Amino acid sequence: MIKAYPIILTPDTGGYAVYVPDLEINTQGDNLAEALYMARDAIGAWGICVQDAGRKIPAPSIAEPHHEANELISWVDIDFEKYRRASDMTSERTNITLPRYLKSLANDAGLNLSQELQTRLKEILHIAE
Repeated sequence: MIKAYPIILTPDTGGYAVYVPDLEINTQGDNLAEALYMARDAIGAWGICVQDAGRKIPAPSIAEPHHEANELISWVDIDFEKYRRASDMTSERTNITLPRYLKSLANDAGLNLSQELQTRLKEILHIAE
């Protein structure tokens, strides 16, 4: 389920300080785009930690939070289950089929087939590290 949390962005000399009032967490970004990205990441990480601890993630406010005149208000959407899947670094064994000659050449070259497959999949899926 996708939720949208209000955030308060405070301009700072190094970019923006970000406060998520519903969750009482902070983060920051060097520019507006990075601040929004970091807010989403902070909300997602906080949320899955809360779930892992057996607690319920609070529902987001629908009203604009109180803020100062120089501060910006935005809403950040987050899909906690999608965030969890994208953040899951648990290794999972997968059986693949290769031609014998290719496996032999890769072994002779000292290649780690698992690492090579991961690298290529990240390239195909446009996943940056």
